[in-house]
Amino acid sequence: MDDYMFQQYVLDCKCVEEATSYLEIYNYSGAFEPPKLKEGVHLTSGIRLILQLNAQQNDTFSPRYISLSHKNYELMVRNLKLPFRAIEGTSVVGPFFWCAFDQDDEDPHLQIIFRKSDVRKKGKTRGWEIMLSHSFNDGITTGFVKGTPSSDMVASIKHLKACAQQIMHPMLLPIIILSHDLSGANDVKQRDAREWLRKLEHAVSMRQEILEEEVTNYVKDSMVDLDQINRDLVECHSQVLWKRPQAYQEIIKSMVTAMDNFWTKAQNDEKYGGKGGTVDKLHRSILARLDFYQAKLKGIENYAHITLERLHIQRAALYNIIAQKESKLGLEMAGEQRRLAHAAKRDSNSMKTLSLLGAIFLPATYLASLFSMTFFDFQDQKNNYYYYYTNGSSVAGSGTSPSSPEDDGNSVVSPFLWIYFVVTIPLTAAIVLAWRLWDKRRERKYAQEDVAIELGIDEMERRIMAQMRKRTMSKVRTWDVGVSVSAASKLQ
Repeated sequence: MDDYMFQQYVLDCKCVEEATSYLEIYNYSGAFEPPKLKEGVHLTSGIRLILQLNAQQNDTFSPRYISLSHKNYELMVRNLKLPFRAIEGTSVVGPFFWCAFDQDDEDPHLQIIFRKSDVRKKGKTRGWEIMLSHSFNDGITTGFVKGTPSSDMVASIKHLKACAQQIMHPMLLPIIILSHDLSGANDVKQRDAREWLRKLEHAVSMRQEILEEEVTNYVKDSMVDLDQINRDLVECHSQVLWKRPQAYQEIIKSMVTAMDNFWTKAQNDEKYGGKGGTVDKLHRSILARLDFYQAKLKGIENYAHITLERLHIQRAALYNIIAQKESKLGLEMAGEQRRLAHAAKRDSNSMKTLSLLGAIFLPATYLASLFSMTFFDFQDQKNNYYYYYTNGSSVAGSGTSPSSPEDDGNSVVSPFLWIYFVVTIPLTAAIVLAWRLWDKRRERKYAQEDVAIELGIDEMERRIMAQMRKRTMSKVRTWDVGVSVSAASKLQ
């Protein structure tokens, strides 16, 4: 079954070409001078690796891609007795470790798969992988190692060469790779994230735990840059989640199981030295290192957990600030709507004034038009006093006219016409002036109302903000931070 599935998976994969090299390390007892071996010289341990340490192809760690031709890849796996199941893990992401014995009872091999890959970053895939197979008959470990330039494969192989005397243990290379992957850079990244978090806490929650000059990036023109804080919160969160300890803790547990499987079979074999031998000492050293990494990861896990919780608090506080800003905007919009309502009310009052003026003067206008008709004659019939115009000249007279002015085509003008103008003009001016004074007084009243509206909105905002601060900020410090309770109360 495994053979058939292996062939099918290989055929389903696409191929990319990578630069390949070869590494052999052999340890012999006594002096060694190839090609002839002196009497008593024999092979004690060795390692043979096919290396692709600087994989450049963009798809080299993409699912269903291999970096050798189908034929060469199959020959490599079969001849070096590498695990068939490795081809099924090309789509695995994150750290992955697997170890088991093959089914060859005559020449048993301990097979190991250790890999880590991720999706593309800036167009290129990232990751590394190793396949190892350790023979218990001759103590030789064979394998395939591949890594991109961003991985630590070059440094790991250099480290392996420096430990050439210890290659008898098949877990040596995986432990070296793990040690590089869990270097101090991870601890530094967590510390940097915590330092970053304190700056964010100072900007968002006003926690006085850093120097003032360290938060200048978040304050521009006496205003806090909420967009920058939000971006930095996301970036800081991402940095804390980098190489999460939980995944590596599971890897270490699997490695401890692989160590137990190896030593259970090797401890009774003479070529491994038995208890107290070199391999046994190395075995115990590796177990101690794994235990150290487990404790270290546990500390990082707790540290990162606290950082994440504090980030959640700051994000909630930032959302509250944004909600306050939105509330303030809502208040401003309500004030503008209120002012618009008052303006509409003033316009309606103006229309009412015009309607009132029209109601006052319209009857008089109507009556004046009515009485000016020929149906009414308001001339002084008793004295028969009149003016009339003849050939454009005005003539005054008394008595009875020999002929009617209408008959002569002349227009009769009452001598009392000036009374109309004397009364109408001052009265109209007085009414207009009174209305103007009244309108000015009304405008001042409206202006005072607008000021009262603004003050009311500001007071409402201050009251809301004071209430929110009373509920959210008054009990932030419930521990001793160097300021006595009495002093704090005085400050409030």
